[in-house]
Amino acid sequence: LDAVIGRVDEVEQRKLLATRGEDLNNIIVERANKIRQRIEDAGREMLVEMEQQEGAYKIDGTGVVIHPLEAGPEGWGNGVRPTAASTVKVHYHGTLPDGTIFDSSLGGDPVTIALGQVIPGWKSGLLKMHEGETVMLGIPPESAYGEKGTPDGLIPGGASVFFKVQLVEVLSAGIGGSPKLLGVDGKAVKKGNDVDKAGGGLLGADGKPLF
Repeated sequence: LDAVIGRVDEVEQRKLLATRGEDLNNIIVERANKIRQRIEDAGREMLVEMEQQEGAYKIDGTGVVIHPLEAGPEGWGNGVRPTAASTVKVHYHGTLPDGTIFDSSLGGDPVTIALGQVIPGWKSGLLKMHEGETVMLGIPPESAYGEKGTPDGLIPGGASVFFKVQLVEVLSAGIGGSPKLLGVDGKAVKKGNDVDKAGGGLLGADGKPLF
């Protein structure tokens, strides 16, 4: 196809397309399907390899693989974790199987997102995390962007996607974690010197500021 198109002038190309348009279209579709299949196969192979890493596991029913990297301040499996109704603050770095970066928050501020507005694989992964933890998420196409990919073409159809995710903070509807001291503004008072600095910011049993 490329050779033919390159060897005929514009008029001849139009004639060729008029008489053999369907055949040429079939060739283009076949090529696109082969490329998509190669991308899908490469991603699924990476998911298998990722699951074999020490500590990694697959979330049942999703195909999503989690590889724990760094524990949160309360240790693995401890601390506040999100629910399906949560809004969270995260850092993330997304790549395709060939290492192409398609999105990242690194180098900037953490991103605030609602779990109800992310792809299924992200939601499944975040629901397994606790505040402060960092993991790698491997997400197959059926839990990511499917056979069509993204409208902008950054993520091809059939592609598995891989995210390094740090759950910086659960902003709402979180569960678990250690008890927290609250200041008069209703926000948690941090550990260490911040408690001393807060002084009268701590509330007593009567609801009035201490000191």
